[in-house]
Amino acid sequence: MNQFGILMAAVSALGFVSYANAADVAMGKQKSEACAACHGANGISVSEKYPNLAGQKETYLGKQLHAFKAKTRENTLMNAIAEQLSDEDIGDLAAFFSSQPGGDGKAKSTLVAAINKSRVTFPKDYKSTYTKYTTISFAKKKQVRHYYANPIAVKAAKAGKPLPNGSKIFVEAFKVKLDENKMPIEGADGHLVAAGENPAFFTAMEIQAGWGDDIPDLLRNGDWNYAVFSGTGELKTAVNQASCLACHKPLADISYVFSLPSLTDAITK
Repeated sequence: MNQFGILMAAVSALGFVSYANAADVAMGKQKSEACAACHGANGISVSEKYPNLAGQKETYLGKQLHAFKAKTRENTLMNAIAEQLSDEDIGDLAAFFSSQPGGDGKAKSTLVAAINKSRVTFPKDYKSTYTKYTTISFAKKKQVRHYYANPIAVKAAKAGKPLPNGSKIFVEAFKVKLDENKMPIEGADGHLVAAGENPAFFTAMEIQAGWGDDIPDLLRNGDWNYAVFSGTGELKTAVNQASCLACHKPLADISYVFSLPSLTDAITK
């Protein structure tokens, strides 16, 4: 092995990654389709929630993606995305984003239409036609949520089958009562106590044939779409569906539904 080879071996052993020889900017651009949902097509993010990647140092970007992949840097969304990337993918993405001109700190990209679009509609009859199967309290968010499933989802779960096209999960999200120290109050049933009778907002996920066709593979959850509705039932169009897709991505073995075990337990007792 020549001196350069020895040096590269030493660098690799220390946990550093070099992209200088193999990284392909053009391939990185092609592979960045899913990244654009949050970080923008050219690395200028779609909102203040996500960092700009344009103009960042190539080695830095590569290290962060490797850290997300190894889960030594924890972030639910990025861990789910990075674990699908090969070393070559990471190198190409790092090369592409580092080659882009940086933003002025205020620039913002538009949301990716194919990813942001939700076909889910508000089920006005859910109280009478859906099955309420669980309640989950979120102390940090100061919320309590009630979960409902439509008849198609209930039938499949009862039979122990994956949720098929036409399945819909619908959630009521309530703000909770707080004590004098601004801490959530827990009721006798062990759940946080809802503040009022009306939900603050609703969330939903539904699967229909073809609904995932335009979503990049790194984000796609089969044919599921997600939605957030206001407390009066209007679709919130500014919600970035990519966050939902990335969060649910690792759950393919349970139909991408976090609460599927709870649904199965509730209807098979």
